[in-house]
Amino acid sequence: MKKTLTCIICPNGCTLEADIDGKEITVEGNLCIKGKEYARQELTSPVRTISSSVRLLHGSMEIVSVRVDKPIPRSMIFPVMDEIRKAEAPVHIGDVIIHDVLSTGADVIATRNAERT
Repeated sequence: MKKTLTCIICPNGCTLEADIDGKEITVEGNLCIKGKEYARQELTSPVRTISSSVRLLHGSMEIVSVRVDKPIPRSMIFPVMDEIRKAEAPVHIGDVIIHDVLSTGADVIATRNAERT
């Protein structure tokens, strides 16, 4: 089976041609080694990062921005988004809002400061 991907690792945006034969994956079209790694990851166990905003309770702002500190399985994006509903003030940049969200190994961290009102 052949699959065409666009690499998103660097600005080159290489068009990758992956040939999947059982457990063997060969990749062509990459200008760097990272393209091969990206294609293999994307075809076997795709991951994504999340950046979002959450409702802030008792805060000087209504919402605060958050992100996960490492990529999570793509299949977990919507469950994690459902889990990231609200935070309570005060929060500071780098604060862990949710530790190991849904057992993904990723922490949800604040990317903005907000004080308690």
